[in-house]
Amino acid sequence: MSPLRLFRTAAVAEAITWALLLLGMVLKYVTETTEVAVSIFGMLHGVVFIAYGLTAVVVAVDQRWSLGRAALALLAAIPPFATVVFDLLAERRGAFAPQWRLTGEPAPPGSGPEVPVAWLLRRPGQGALVGVGAVAALTVLALLVGPPTSG
Repeated sequence: MSPLRLFRTAAVAEAITWALLLLGMVLKYVTETTEVAVSIFGMLHGVVFIAYGLTAVVVAVDQRWSLGRAALALLAAIPPFATVVFDLLAERRGAFAPQWRLTGEPAPPGSGPEVPVAWLLRRPGQGALVGVGAVAALTVLALLVGPPTSG
């Protein structure tokens, strides 16, 4: 899977879960028919939000994005559907190489974010497991901290 395809998959999934969460909010606050949709779609959106953020970091490191572009990619997850807009604009501006850079280059030096990202990309099976584990761990942490509305 290319950097663009992975990023686009995460960006579209994040936008879809935003739409589902918004639908749940309409059902809860506008039609006052059910609160269940907000619980289900809110949790789903939270998990995909975290996965998108981790994907954005991996792609940003591999593609050598500037700190500003990486920050914009992460901030795009906050407003609904902005991840898709960011994805399309970044592609138009040449932000995605056709291949993963860190899978073809010699091993990076022993420090910095390229080392773990190169490890993840050079071992796709293990990298996927680590990614799923990271999403799960961050989701549990978010649940322990509490929802955004808790005070």
